[in-house]
Amino acid sequence: MTAFSLDPAQTAWCEELRALAEQELRPLAEKGEPGHVNRPLIAALGELGLLDRLFSSGALDLCLLRESLARGCTEAETALALQGLGTYPLVQAGTPAHRVRWLPEVRAGRAVAAFALSEPGAGSDAAALALAAERAPDGWRLTGEKRWISNAPEADFYTVFARTTPGAGARGVTAFLVPADRPGLTGTALDMLSPHPIGALAFDGVPVTPDDVLGEPDRGFGVAMNTLNLFRPSVGAFAVGMARAALDATLAHTAQRTAFGGPLKELQAVSHQVAEMATRTEAARLLVYAAAAAYDAGEPGVPGRAAMAKLYATEAAQYVVDAAVQLHGARALRRGHLLEHLYREVRAPRIYEGASEVQRTIVAKELYAAATETATGTARPTPTVNQEPAV
Repeated sequence: MTAFSLDPAQTAWCEELRALAEQELRPLAEKGEPGHVNRPLIAALGELGLLDRLFSSGALDLCLLRESLARGCTEAETALALQGLGTYPLVQAGTPAHRVRWLPEVRAGRAVAAFALSEPGAGSDAAALALAAERAPDGWRLTGEKRWISNAPEADFYTVFARTTPGAGARGVTAFLVPADRPGLTGTALDMLSPHPIGALAFDGVPVTPDDVLGEPDRGFGVAMNTLNLFRPSVGAFAVGMARAALDATLAHTAQRTAFGGPLKELQAVSHQVAEMATRTEAARLLVYAAAAAYDAGEPGVPGRAAMAKLYATEAAQYVVDAAVQLHGARALRRGHLLEHLYREVRAPRIYEGASEVQRTIVAKELYAAATETATGTARPTPTVNQEPAV
């Protein structure tokens, strides 16, 4: 496995990002309307060059970026990550015309992207997509529904995955780039636990042409999975950032708060809990960095590493934030407290981009595949998903 360590420049960059998120991005986030796309915040990410960095660096830098922003402002991290998730299919499979039209707008923070994969009956089982792409003289007509789509219904364009060949499972899915103003496309917002812009999309014969295809017809499932292989470790990085923010707050609180004649940190039950929080956070960081480094190096087994990183990091962050709330007591439950915010934020990453149960399935499959290769003397092919040109 690829060895890695953060050099002083990377460490300094992470600290700069955290300070930037706290001092410049958090005020913009606090002015945003819950449940709606915060376009001033996205524009600021573009002006600061962070959206450009999103598309011009490797998986490890992406993880460092997401972790550091999450530690200082989760809303800024989420806005940046959603731009990447919705746009990366263009980076890996878009035509020159797609890239010229949309990538400069996304980089500048002027266009909002969305990744439209999930449906009412196809969440964890992404190959069960039912959104129908029916043949038409000039291409296809999209009919059906997408649900749990971040940035919907306010995005400017959607990466949409639709069924072009009925009954073909993962081999009959095509990826399309669909501008939001296409006739027949409508959307509604969904009110969620954490007030992010998430909605449902309805497709009533939405026209798409061969020029709208990302990659090749019936090969869209690979576009989706390649995107998730990159972003799953960085979901883990988002979780690590939240865990570190909760740990930072807990260290300060338990050092200052007194009970039973002394600071909380002197109580063994408290100090042991803090030690457990720190250990799980550090273990999660190492798994995330290792998965990202393996992706950048083009090593085999990337899906398993990505799944393991997302699984452990999101579960660890849930534990750390919950423990932080417990150690802070009632004050952490008050609306507006950092930990109240993190407590709502930390739950969703264990579900989106593949629930924890799905990640365990992927890890197990990769383990058995590796064991078979060892026993038979065969070698799995080296992945090429991380070898797309930087744009």
